[in-house]
Amino acid sequence: MKPSSSAEAEFTVRAELGLHARPAGKFVALAGHYDCEISVAREDEWVSGSSVLSILSLAAAQGTTLRIRAEGADAEVAVRELGALLEDPEGGGQGVS
Repeated sequence: MKPSSSAEAEFTVRAELGLHARPAGKFVALAGHYDCEISVAREDEWVSGSSVLSILSLAAAQGTTLRIRAEGADAEVAVRELGALLEDPEGGGQGVS
């Protein structure tokens, strides 16, 4: 069993239409692949990274800065890859668009 860890970083939503329903769904689907608890924040409002409705409640338009926090075995990888999803909407077939 891997030791538990935590990671947190800040990212900017780059998609022209922001973090709307389809990219929020992609974010939640990717978050579900990691062995950790994921939270996302806009300013001081933290929500679950495993809920599309919670992600949508952040109303993250293009240029919005979000913080991603993960706690668990895959925390560092989860934060890095979820952040890449926000910042590279055209990359790797997983981009938020």
